[in-house]
Formats: sequence, structure tokens, C-alpha cells
Amino acid sequence: MVPAQAVAAPPTPGPAEVVPGKGTSTPSLVGGIREDAGAAGSAADAATRHLAEKKSRYRIDRPDRDLAPIRAVTSGTGETVRLQQKHRGVDVLGGQYVVRMEKKNGKRVVTGTSGKYFTALTTPTTPDISEELAVERAVDATLAQLDRDGFAVDTGDEGDAPPLSGTARGLVVLPKGPGVLTHHVTVRGTDPATRQPVLREVYIDAQAGYPVLQYSGIKTFGTAGGGGSASATTSRVAPGARSLADGSAVKGSGVKFDGTTVELDLTHDASNNQYVMRDAARMRDGSKASISTWDARKKSVDEVSKQWPADVLEFRSANPAFDKEATEAGAVDAHWAAGKVYDYYKSVHGRDSLDGRGMAVDSMVGVTLYGTPYVNAFWDGAKMVYGGGDAEYRPFSASLDVVGHEMTHGVVENSADLVYAGQSGALNEAIADYFGNAIDTDAHGIAMDSPESGLLGEGLCRTKSPRACATRDMNDGRTTSKGFLGVDFATDNGGVHLNSTIFSGALWDIRKDLNRTLADRIVYRALTEYMTPLDGFTEGRNAVIAAAKDLKVSAKDLNAVTRAFNGHGIVPDWELAIGVDTDRLLGRLNTVDSRVGAGGGWWVVSKSNESGSEPYSIWAGRADGTGEKQLISPNDGRYHANPVTDGKTVVWVAYGRGGYDLLSRPLAGGPVKTLTHSRYGFHQQAKVDGDVVVFVQLFRRGVSQLGYLRKGDKEPTWVDDGVGRRDAIGQHSLKGGKIAYGTRVYKGHGKYEYSTKVLDLASGKTTVMPQLGTPLGVGQTAITSRYVFWTVDEVADQGQRAVRRANLDGTNVMDISKEQGADALYPEGLTASEDAVTVSSRTPGTPGPRSNEALPKLWQFSVDGSRRARMSCNRGEQGLPAALSGTQVVWTDSTTGYADLVTRNRPAGNCG
Repeated sequence: MVPAQAVAAPPTPGPAEVVPGKGTSTPSLVGGIREDAGAAGSAADAATRHLAEKKSRYRIDRPDRDLAPIRAVTSGTGETVRLQQKHRGVDVLGGQYVVRMEKKNGKRVVTGTSGKYFTALTTPTTPDISEELAVERAVDATLAQLDRDGFAVDTGDEGDAPPLSGTARGLVVLPKGPGVLTHHVTVRGTDPATRQPVLREVYIDAQAGYPVLQYSGIKTFGTAGGGGSASATTSRVAPGARSLADGSAVKGSGVKFDGTTVELDLTHDASNNQYVMRDAARMRDGSKASISTWDARKKSVDEVSKQWPADVLEFRSANPAFDKEATEAGAVDAHWAAGKVYDYYKSVHGRDSLDGRGMAVDSMVGVTLYGTPYVNAFWDGAKMVYGGGDAEYRPFSASLDVVGHEMTHGVVENSADLVYAGQSGALNEAIADYFGNAIDTDAHGIAMDSPESGLLGEGLCRTKSPRACATRDMNDGRTTSKGFLGVDFATDNGGVHLNSTIFSGALWDIRKDLNRTLADRIVYRALTEYMTPLDGFTEGRNAVIAAAKDLKVSAKDLNAVTRAFNGHGIVPDWELAIGVDTDRLLGRLNTVDSRVGAGGGWWVVSKSNESGSEPYSIWAGRADGTGEKQLISPNDGRYHANPVTDGKTVVWVAYGRGGYDLLSRPLAGGPVKTLTHSRYGFHQQAKVDGDVVVFVQLFRRGVSQLGYLRKGDKEPTWVDDGVGRRDAIGQHSLKGGKIAYGTRVYKGHGKYEYSTKVLDLASGKTTVMPQLGTPLGVGQTAITSRYVFWTVDEVADQGQRAVRRANLDGTNVMDISKEQGADALYPEGLTASEDAVTVSSRTPGTPGPRSNEALPKLWQFSVDGSRRARMSCNRGEQGLPAALSGTQVVWTDSTTGYADLVTRNRPAGNCG
């Protein structure tokens, strides 16, 4: 039964309920109205006419010019119109406004509006850089994100097909302050190191060429286990989809992975007397599209991600009862579950398929990762893709909540289209979890008050208990003020999985307290009629409460809805309640891909303005917090990033449309000096100590060299280490005229040789640091007046590395933190003073990527390894540390949801 639309409001409504927008004069939500919209014209015409007539409320100057209709959905007497904001003809990312109306008896009234329309935009819309340069910069930025070991990514031999390619998607304005004009580029391909599929949405500043926003388009069920894809649409008509158009619809059967025999809707191919997993019955009275399940067991995930191999066929059988092979492939589960999810959306919400217009529902089942197990599932904008599992995990289609989750991503994409990053991405995941589990819970008759009701993916494991197997638990009790995990977009797209249970937990509490179907209808209405792409938790709360009011729930039920959000800490300005144990040196940096520098009692960092709309500038300040902060770089339209200092001089990189410049300036003041220029950029940070500057320059993609400049040098001196096309050099540090660095030398057949070295500039002598085993990889170095430190991987394990130390002459090699054992770290960064070594690492023994302990934290050691402690007990991500004197460290901390520059003078302890 299709649910009834919201009943008419009282004839004389009260004053409009207006929720102000943030950073805009346009309200984020207007409710409690019944305002005449005129019956003439289309729903989109009526919507824009209403916004124009109520200009004093909406502050939208020209709705007919600045808002373009995306879609209008009619359901019963209700009409919902979505409008895309344009700034001088250019799309605004997330700028979307929704107008809700009711039309009956020849009259049309507006009942409410919501969304984001950014009124402060003034940015010009003529780019200074070409699409070609933007694509090049986007690919380079993606390669930098894939750089896990700190060396330039090996992109193969000359003549090899490039591992990544970029496609320009047009100009887009990012709604930061007055706006940032960008080229939107989609980068896709294969990670050269892991061979996982890559899909990234990258926004390149159209004036200077800096990657101001980038996030993965991967929409997987879990946070680990492989890649996936996102929301650009592939062909909706699969090869071969019409070959059985005249086949007859029949009933068949199969055995699910749990041993249950289920009925399957099939098509009989009379030409070869085969039964095909194609359900043409469910949509035969509408679009006539089908629900099909395809055999992708011989395909790797990169072959099916956002594309359709011509030789993939639907699962088929000689008789209507599919055999054990189809069961073990996960095909029976996938086909049965897809039908169940379609039925749920059709019967409960009146939605015809994922797009609401009867699109085909296609599932590719059994994919691998280059022949090895692929343990995940994803939606790629047109179809579901399910990994075949491994020794522990069943095929990912063998769980109804997983299928419901992935199909709901399709519903989200074709309604609110929540941007898959940060809070909007966590909201996207939360809604997919909610509906996936709602469908699963109802199908299996699980009581809502069962502790197991909120588990996601609990049925995927072959041996583990449901709770040990579950990927997430909506009953985990987390609240925003205590459980929110602030992370950079490079980590889980800004926490889309890590933080999803905060919101989904509130929704699940609503489902416990209300009638199940009523709760589902409230959430669905909020998604499809209120939410817009950049909504976060607070906007999501407002949408759900407003949808509940639309459906005329009782006062008791409305209190339950509000109580659920309050119980999870989702209240206005909830972010302000997040506590920290650090001293903030500079707040809200609003930068990406820029490291911190420190030395000689000073810190240096790159920062944008409060809205994040200005190109980055370099700022410096005293580490003890005294004195005024100093602007070091010129405001010349370039992006100034990756600064370092020794307490006397600041060195950094300026990104502009003409290339990359390595610049320097004395802290005491004076002119900015250009040290050297690069067409392709600089890898990692430069280092400065006295009269020496060390840096790694990229000469072309995948080719780098270590160089240094001494006072008076006009050209760099290059460290001749025999670096070839597929070799790399980097991880450099500098102290007292000595450079420590790492090398990676390609030995053929996918093998590399790694070394850590120290070059004495005074003598010209290079010392190779002895190792305690055979390195599979070496990491960041840090050099002091007595020692060189580095991280090293010598055991093929889960990513643990040793923290190693040696005298500068290579003697007395020892590990101050061993690679193996319960306390082994997973180092990502390393910095050292004369008294302490600080490592960025997730907590030893962390079982998976779903917790605070799985995020990078700072661990500090004495130089002999006898003392070890956590630098800070803050929740969230702690990264990019830079050592000062003694035990003081500065770093960027994302605990509050924003990247802040913070410090501590001493470790916090064990944080137990």
C-alpha cells in the first residue's frame, strides 16, 4: 500500500517556521506555511515563482535565472521540486533548494522549502588555467594521495599505459565565502601499488591550479577490503539486455547461503531452453525494465567499476531450480534480495526502483581483485557490485542488509544526492545503513529491542559470531560530543563510515520508539523531500523532525523523534562541545595537503581565511604562544603551502598556473626569494637548517631527485644516487650540514631495494645505514646532532613498522620500537628533537578501521626507547607532527571537525 501524503494543514496556519541558513541569507528550512502558488504552469514554474514572490524571505534575486530545475516528483497530491543553484551560469557545489507543494482541486499551495542557496557568492567565473592543466594537476594530486610510503608513486616504465586518467567535468563554484571557482575533474584508474580501483573527485582552483577539494568517490559497504565506485552514471542498458525480451516470465528457486530455499523470478530463454536470472515481472506494468543478476566471477573489480564488460552474462541454469554453484557465488542471495528491496521501496514508499522512474536494477556478483578475494560491495551509479568473499567472509551479496544498503545508495543519489564526504557523506552512509537494516530486520522478524537489531553485515562471516563479524552497530550508543571522530578527507572521506552511526543510531532509536513503518516513512520523506547535497547532522535532524510534522505524528511520537537526536548529541552547535587536551596555536586552517613546520622555537603553517575561500598564506608564530603571528608569504593569488623553518628562515612552495616555486624569507623580515622553479612540483616538504635547503623535485610524473642549495648557490646540487625512471628518493631530513634520506631502487619483476642514507655535505661522504633485516620499505627519516631515525618494514604483516635509530656514522643500530609484538606501531610520520622522537601511528593492536584507535595518534619515545607515551588523548586524527625542543611537538589536529594547529609541551600519558 502506498502511504498517503501529508494531510492538509489547518485552514489558517500560524506564522512560517523559519530556520536560518549558515553563511547565507536564505533560510535552510521553512515550514508551517500554505501559500498560494498558482495552478498555472509546471511545478518547477510554480516553485521559482514562489521564491521570486517571497524575495524578502528567501533573498534570491533571480530564481528564474539562478536556479535550474533538476527534477520534479509528483506523488499523490504532493509535488517536490529540486532546483540547482547557478552562479553566473556555473553550478554551485551543493547549492540546491527544494520547494514542496500540494496540488488538488485545481489549486496549488506551497507547504515548505529547504536547502542551501548561497547568497554571498561574488567570484568571477572566467578561469585562468586550462582544463588540460587542471586534469594534469588533478592526476598529480591523486597520485600524491596514493603515496603511502613517502616516495613518488611508481607509474611504470616509459610507454606503459598511465595508471590514472582524468576527465574534466566542467567549472564548479565551491560555496566558500564569496566562492572558489574550480575545474571539477574525475580521476579514475588503478592504484599502482595496491591494484585497487581508484575514483576521485578533484576540484582544482581555476585561478592557481591548486587541489582545494578532493575525496574518493568510492561508496563501499565497509571501510576496508577494497575499492568501489561512485555516482556518475554508466549505461543503464547492459549488453545483451534485449536478447531475451521475448522470453517468458517464470518462477524458479534457489538456495540462499544460509540454507533457505527461496522463490526466484526468472526469464525462460526458449532459444536454448535456459532459465535466466532476470526478473521482468516486477516492472512489467511500468518501465518494463528488469532486475538482473550477472556473473562476474571471472572479472576483477577494476573491470566492472563504472563500466560493463561485453562478455558478462546473467546467471543461467538448465532448469528453474538453480544449483549449488549459484548459491556459492552469491547469485541466489543477490537476485532474491534485489527483489525484496525493490518491493520494500515500492510498497512502503511508492517508489518505482532506485531512481523513482523504473530504472533497471543490475547486480554483478562474485568479482575478485585481480583473481584474489575482493571483500566488499559498492554501488557505482548504475549497478551493485558484490565481492566474492574469502575464507572468512561469504560473498557480500549473501546478506540482505548489505544489498539494501547498496541499493539505498542509489535511492540517495537519485534524491538528496548527499556529497560523499564529511558529515554529508556520513549522513549518506547512515541512511543507507538505516534502510538496509530496516529491510533486513523486518524480513527476518527481528525484534527492534533486540541488541542484535542494529548490527550491519553480521551475517557475512563464515566462522565469527554475528557481533564479532558486524561492520557497524547502530546500537553502539555513540553521541556526537563524545563519539565524533574528526578526520581529514584523506581518511575515510572525512569519516563517512566512522561517524555514520551517530546519525543512524538516532534514526534507529526512532524506529524503536515509533511504529516501524511510520519511522521509515518519516526518514524517507526527510531524504527525498528535505535533504540537499551538503546537509550535515543538524540539517538532517531538522529534516526528520519536519517530515514527522508533515505526517502529523502524535505529540508523543514527535517528542520521541526529538529525544532520539538529543540523546545522540545532535543539537545545534554540537561541535562546540567537543573537548581537547591541547593548546591551540592557530584555529581552522581550512587547508588541504599542506604540512606543518617547526624549529628554533617557531612554528610555520599554511592557512586560508575563515571561510576557506582565499588562496593559502604562510603564517609563523612563537611556539610558546607569545608575540604576534606573522604573515610570511605574499598575497599574490598563488597557494603557499608546506612551510618549514629553522627559527631563522622560512621555506615553502608556491603553487601557481605557471608551475611551482620554492621560496624563502627570513623570519626577521626581508624580501621573498625564489630558490628554484619546477614544472611538475616538489615532493613532500623541503627542509632548512642554517644556510642549507634540501628538497625533492619532480621532473616528470614518477621521476624525482633530491637536491640542495647552499647560501649563494644559483643552481641546485643534485644528490647522485643512481636514481632511474622507476626509482625514487625522498623522506629527507636535515641537521648540521647532514642530510638523511631514503631510496627505493627498482630491481625488476616488481621488486625494490630500499636503503636509508646520510650525506655529509662538508666531506661529501654518504653513509648507508645498516639494517637489522631486509627492508620491504623504509619511511620518514629524522636527523639530530647525534642520531638518525627512520621507520622500516621488514616483515610482510598488517603494516606495522619498526622505529629504528643509528649513530650518524651507522654504528649502534637499534629499534626503539619493534616491528613485531603487541606494541608494534603503524607509523605514518616521524619527527625528532635532541630529546624525543614522535611518531604518528594508529593504536597498536587495533582490530579494524572503525574506531578512534584506528586513527593516527602521536606516540612519543625517548631517544633510547626507554620511555613511551601518547602525546595527546584527543579523539580524532592527529597528524603531520613537527618537533621543537625537548618534548614539545606541534601538529594539525582534527578532533573538533576542523584542522587546528595545536601543541603540547609534554606527553599526556597512556590515555587508558
